[in-house]
Amino acid sequence: MSENKELAAETKATSDKQKTNKEAFMDNLKTVFLAILIALIIRSFWLEPFRIPSGSMYPTLRVGDYLFVTKYTYGYSRYSFPGGFPLFKGRIWYDEPKRGDVVVFRFPQNPRTDFIKRVIGLPGDKVQVKKGVLYINGQTVKRENDGRYIIDEYVEVPEFYHKYKETLPEGLEHNILEISDEERMVDNTEVFEVPEDSFFVMGDNRDRSDDSRVRVGFVPKENLVGKARFIFFSHNDKGSILKPWTWFRAIRWKRFFNKIG
Repeated sequence: MSENKELAAETKATSDKQKTNKEAFMDNLKTVFLAILIALIIRSFWLEPFRIPSGSMYPTLRVGDYLFVTKYTYGYSRYSFPGGFPLFKGRIWYDEPKRGDVVVFRFPQNPRTDFIKRVIGLPGDKVQVKKGVLYINGQTVKRENDGRYIIDEYVEVPEFYHKYKETLPEGLEHNILEISDEERMVDNTEVFEVPEDSFFVMGDNRDRSDDSRVRVGFVPKENLVGKARFIFFSHNDKGSILKPWTWFRAIRWKRFFNKIG
């Protein structure tokens, strides 16, 4: 009789332990699911991090910059959400970008790819480049010589540029780079008339940017992902993943929390 009681108690203890383990597993599963759900909500509706992989936005953004993009600034479209699922058509709660905004958008020819450029032309504008100088609606966009600029990171040999301070019609000032004003196709373009609900974008590194002058073309408002706000981390190529003692010197500390504009 005693043996039966001991066996029953042992069986109950085993059953209770299994139940406790199962409950703990389900609690952990719920926690992981909730964490993923919160991350997806934040990424879809508020902030999303991006890394700069190319030099088309020098000197404003450098290769190795990590930045946050606000998703709510221009409202929401299918491309606001991971995977670009077509939950609805068009754009809701739309607020039009301003000239000079630095925006992340989906490449019209391949919507799985993110691009980042500066908005130069708004719907109805006429945009042209002549001898390296930007014209908007027939008016010259003012630029002033701002010295020389050298890119010596993430390149095989240093690249030398002319740096200019460009002032857009509404008064926003930002720096651009030019190798020359005559040698490249993008230095002399046709007149581009921006269609309704679309935008003309350019990289600040004018001679090293695939933008609306080249393959990108006009960017539909539906393809907008969000507005670039600030840099939260940045590093150059002077460190090595295999040499931890070089990591500290590779970090561009002065770029942390720089506002993008």
